[in-house]
Amino acid sequence: MTDYHFVYKDVEGASTQWDDIQRKLGNLPEKPPAFKPPPFTPAPDTDSLPKDKAWLDSKNEDELEDLEDDLDDDRFLEEYRKKRLAEMKETAKVLRFGSVVPISGSDFIREVSQAPPDVWVVVILYKEGIAECGVLMQCIEDLATRYPATKFVKIISTDCIPSYPDQNLPTLLVYNNGAVKGNYVGLRSFGRRCTPEGVALVLCQSDPVLNDGQNRNEQSREAVIEGVRRKFIEKVVADHEDRDDDGSSSD
Repeated sequence: MTDYHFVYKDVEGASTQWDDIQRKLGNLPEKPPAFKPPPFTPAPDTDSLPKDKAWLDSKNEDELEDLEDDLDDDRFLEEYRKKRLAEMKETAKVLRFGSVVPISGSDFIREVSQAPPDVWVVVILYKEGIAECGVLMQCIEDLATRYPATKFVKIISTDCIPSYPDQNLPTLLVYNNGAVKGNYVGLRSFGRRCTPEGVALVLCQSDPVLNDGQNRNEQSREAVIEGVRRKFIEKVVADHEDRDDDGSSSD
């Protein structure tokens, strides 16, 4: 007599003939599918990838340096590699600031007077505890992040100029190529309300002081002025809409 309950193992695991018959009759659920490992996919061979502009664009600066001896047979790719490497180095050189750096009197000549000729330096003379200094410092810190190709430094006033009167604080000095290009004494130099936009507009009235790294010289000055004007317009519109909302709510 056939033993329908004899346990055997097929490719899907343990089972019996009885269970198989019941599954065919629909009295038992189907067995879960057998485990199948995912197909093996070998890692791509980077050496076999097509060497074109897109391939070079995916490389960082160190990788481009390492490729110097590998592209000698392809003049186009070698020239493009050199171009991409130069662009990366130029970008890194331009965007090398981005914050307000504290300096001491002994640092002034090195950090300010001897800065490269293509770098504009904005110096804020300040003292802790003077409210007006805090207001202008906030504006300068904002501008430093917006314009990382311009160098911003801060120094305690008497460390820079002994006996400098507190009544002249805060003071902004603008340097380029070792020479003073601007001297702004007190918050009144930046209008009734000192804002980052107002400070930016004053600094760029005649010289390309502020630079975001995307433009050069006169283009940077025009870009800053246009950006400030746009922000002023947006602020006026926003204030007008707020007044309209307040008026309608009071009705």
